[in-house]
Amino acid sequence: MTNRMFNWLRNPVHLIGIAALFLLSYTIIWPVMRIVSTTFFWRQQDTRLTGEANPGHFTLYHWERVLASDMSYSLFYKPIMHSLSVGFAVSALSMVMGCGLAWLVVRTNMPLKKTITFLAVIPYLLPSWILSQAWLTFFKNGKIGGTPGILQSLLHVSLPDYVSYGFVPIVITMSIHDSVFFFLLVGAALSSMNSQLEEAASVTGARRLTILRRIVFPLVMPSILSGFILIFTKAISSYGVPALLGAPVNFHMISTMLYSSMRSRLTTEANVLSLTLMLISMLTIYMNQRVIGRRRSFVTVTGKDSAKTLTPLGKWKHPVAVVTVVVMILTALVPLLILLLQSFMLKEGDYSLSNLTMHYWSGGSDPNINTGEKGVLRNPIFKLALRNSLYIAGVAAVLAAVIGLILGYVVTRSKQSWLGRAVDQVSFLPYLMPGISLAAIYISMFAKPTLFIPALYGTITLLIVITVVKELPFTVKAGSASMMQIGRELEEAAQIGGASWFTRFRRILLPLNRKSLVSAFLLVFISAMKEMELIILLVTPRTETLTTLTFYYAEKGYEQLTNVILMMIIAIVIVVYIVAVRFGKADLTQGIGGQ
Repeated sequence: MTNRMFNWLRNPVHLIGIAALFLLSYTIIWPVMRIVSTTFFWRQQDTRLTGEANPGHFTLYHWERVLASDMSYSLFYKPIMHSLSVGFAVSALSMVMGCGLAWLVVRTNMPLKKTITFLAVIPYLLPSWILSQAWLTFFKNGKIGGTPGILQSLLHVSLPDYVSYGFVPIVITMSIHDSVFFFLLVGAALSSMNSQLEEAASVTGARRLTILRRIVFPLVMPSILSGFILIFTKAISSYGVPALLGAPVNFHMISTMLYSSMRSRLTTEANVLSLTLMLISMLTIYMNQRVIGRRRSFVTVTGKDSAKTLTPLGKWKHPVAVVTVVVMILTALVPLLILLLQSFMLKEGDYSLSNLTMHYWSGGSDPNINTGEKGVLRNPIFKLALRNSLYIAGVAAVLAAVIGLILGYVVTRSKQSWLGRAVDQVSFLPYLMPGISLAAIYISMFAKPTLFIPALYGTITLLIVITVVKELPFTVKAGSASMMQIGRELEEAAQIGGASWFTRFRRILLPLNRKSLVSAFLLVFISAMKEMELIILLVTPRTETLTTLTFYYAEKGYEQLTNVILMMIIAIVIVVYIVAVRFGKADLTQGIGGQ
């Protein structure tokens, strides 16, 4: 028995898999178990809430306080209804926009496909709440003071609160940003779909609507459902957009209540709210898997694919293309140009040339402007945030890409064993956790030393760790997909030649997976540079990042400083994206848009 165990562990795949499973359990499973346990026991800080508190003893007080007390409606039920309504509305609207655009680009003869595809992917490169800044620039009314938006300032149109703030603008701005996920997922599915079934149905006399309903739609249904669940879980845990657009009219969601509870040091109540978000995400993903599981029979196995069957748009071909380009420019480029222009305006609402200034970019301290805050390029806080953001994004992207590839190797090389399945399933768990919930868990876990790990709260290391963990579901899936394309023969030949596993991995697997690594690096770097929900609870003055600094300025009403830093973030992300596409041959839109 001992010899069999020793021989089993001599296999590098098994050894790496066991180490990975321990690491994943400590960073994913153990934190969840800890946060669950905290909600059932009194803590010392609970003595300020009630005289019944008995630290260390079992209680249901925190669950009753959130779910069945006088404050439950405002603390939980009203925010959860807001969260669910926003989640479903954003998912549905994003689905219509993204799927419609994907069908036009992939399955019709519409011109300008590459231009439209480039414009469509721009929102992915931006922080999700940047469009909320642009919305306020256009539609802000006088409710919260300051200079009204463009419509009210220039056109003297008095806008109602429901247009400026609350449910409507939250849904619209988040849908514009998130529809790109539907576009990429459904567009890739439509591009890879074999067209021979459609051709056969057409030959037998089936109408185009019948073909779409009976063939195309069932084949892309898994991608649509995956996109719907992805957007839903993102929307219900979003913090930036609801905080900016919802707070003025007291439109609170679970994510904003969770943040407020943490700031009020009601950490156990925040933990209860975190668990409810996680349970909702798990339930929706479970339902998604059940639905997809029933559709596993929709698989096409054919020979060589023929050219795609494109739907002719006839005389509407060019008008549709022009309208689509105009809409994409209005939603993707115009908001950025307006925000860029406003970063040069000394006073909001004054669009004259004499009002243009570089003060918010490079000016000194002036007590009459933003309480003396310096221009961004001369501000030491900005320089610290810039260094932190680049360091966190760069290190986390490299680590996540490499770890994802290694775990993908374990999953593919031992997919028939319990070890491969366990690594695959545990690495997927962060997908179920809303970012702000995971942050709340990590505060509880790393606020003080545990085992051999020191207290990490307030350090850059914790921000890197949580970023890597949150991105594991995507990098592991990417690593698994890439490793599946590589046979075992090259490794076996090198092993016979005496090469160690590390040498085989470095000299064979890494070069062959270069494109996958660059793609994973790009995805994680972009996500880390624009991330806020995941880290806003963890950031301290020493670990300030560009996104959290931007949000701080937005909350203070420093609109021009906010816009300057947003432009910096966008410039960095676009430069990295262009470099990755140019030199790393990684492209988010590969296979879409006629490429």
